[in-house]
Amino acid sequence: MSWGTELWDQFDNLEKHTQWGIDILEKYIKFVKERTEIELSYAKQLRNLSKKYQPKKNSKEEEEYRYTACRAFLSTLNEMNDYAGQHEVVSENLASQILAGLARYVQELKQERKSHFHDGRKAQQHIETCWKQLESSKRRFERDCKEADRAQQYFEKMDADINVTKADVEKARQQAQIRHQMAEDSKADYSSNLQKFNHEQRDYYHTHIPNIFQKIQEMEEQRIVRLGESMKTYAEVDRQVIPIIGKCLDGIVKAAEGIDGKTDSQLVIEAYKSGFEPPGDIEFEDYTQPMKRTVSENSLSNSRADSKAEPKFGGKPKGKLWPFIKKNKGAAPEDFSNLPPEQRRKKLQQKVDELNKEMQKEMDQREAITKMKDVYLKNPQMGDPASLDHKLTEVIQNIDKLRLEAQKFEAWLAEVEGRLPARGEQRRQSGLYDAQPAPAVNNCAQARESSPDGSYTEEQSQESEVKVLATDFDDEFDDEEPLPAIGTCKALYTFDGQNEGTISVTEGETLYVIEEDKGDGWTRIRRNEDEEGYVPTSYVEVYLDKNAKGAKTYI
Repeated sequence: MSWGTELWDQFDNLEKHTQWGIDILEKYIKFVKERTEIELSYAKQLRNLSKKYQPKKNSKEEEEYRYTACRAFLSTLNEMNDYAGQHEVVSENLASQILAGLARYVQELKQERKSHFHDGRKAQQHIETCWKQLESSKRRFERDCKEADRAQQYFEKMDADINVTKADVEKARQQAQIRHQMAEDSKADYSSNLQKFNHEQRDYYHTHIPNIFQKIQEMEEQRIVRLGESMKTYAEVDRQVIPIIGKCLDGIVKAAEGIDGKTDSQLVIEAYKSGFEPPGDIEFEDYTQPMKRTVSENSLSNSRADSKAEPKFGGKPKGKLWPFIKKNKGAAPEDFSNLPPEQRRKKLQQKVDELNKEMQKEMDQREAITKMKDVYLKNPQMGDPASLDHKLTEVIQNIDKLRLEAQKFEAWLAEVEGRLPARGEQRRQSGLYDAQPAPAVNNCAQARESSPDGSYTEEQSQESEVKVLATDFDDEFDDEEPLPAIGTCKALYTFDGQNEGTISVTEGETLYVIEEDKGDGWTRIRRNEDEEGYVPTSYVEVYLDKNAKGAKTYI
């Protein structure tokens, strides 16, 4: 079974087939490459996940990990980190054992294929040249024979004519002889070219083409074998990490088996036990006797005397709207201008603190390098002071860079703080709410505080007073007095309000406007008495009633 004998006339099809084989190999290379990228991405996500849930140093979370369940969870995180490392190993082995070798092999395969088909085309051109020479000699032989026949006929005609001179007859005879000789020479040349072409054709179809096609067949078979070996390696790379992955999973199981509810219960007792005895019975106080109140030392009078009835605020609790959780597809701006002012202020403050910490590290490093340089100056045998100049210059440049960066963020922070109202000021003048000082409450009062992600956290306050703090983005619905409509709006696009405080609208829908955009990009609207919320201002076309209270006139 040889391509040279079976496919001697399929040069073009073999050329297409071998190119298809290279395309298949390159497709497999691309597949393995994407697999390595997936493994790296998966490992990175696992590491980030493990890092995300690691306890933060010097935080309350770190104290929680004395419990066996939390320690088991920490062990799970560590094992997942090792588990991610095995996926990185898979990616590295696939790249080194398959991708690198196959990439070089494809280039060599292309060169080899190009060489073989170049030889094949060269042989084709040679046999075509021989064929053209044969055809040319054949036509020449045919033409000379016809010319010789005409010359012979002319001579015979002249010889038979009694009116023709002897010289003309002789001349015709000589011309006929010349034509006959030319025909003989053309015949010999045609015969020679025919023999030569037959010889070249036999060599072409029985020697040159079979040899070339045999090399192409071997090249193609080697490609197929190499692809199969790569697939085996692909499986082995995964098989090699299975034992280590099994150990990681065994570690998680072992950690889970170490969880002990009794131990954790004892830790709770040790953490919260006060050591006091429970209060005794309260003695009967007889008011028929002279006023004399005897109270047991173990009574709860002291604690009850300090406690007062918690004042109740009128009305229902007011729900807060946080429609500012936007799904930004692009990268967040450096100055966090996409966030509401309060959240932006927190982000900028956090960035300033981070830059100050980094600057402090660099300053400590500068101090250490300066001390080391002084040591080198006093003791040259310990080192060359000049060798530290480059590092010192680099640290100073880093400090200057961090200082400029910190100044930039501090300027943004000052700008934001300048726009935010003071804590004691009233709410924005929207005609909706008035800031009411809350009555004094005891230690059972709860202070509400907004978190950056728009959720609420409630903490027990030990203060004697609770003040209602408000910013431009901290609005509340008043259940007792609904806001009046100041206009209408038409939805230009459909908006799916999934976040707290937003409302879903359909394209073309007409709704009431109860609060216009205050510069944050959101407009407050109402569908009916029970449905109201925020939508992006760019999603609606607003028609304000000029006579409505608080409405602005737009030109």
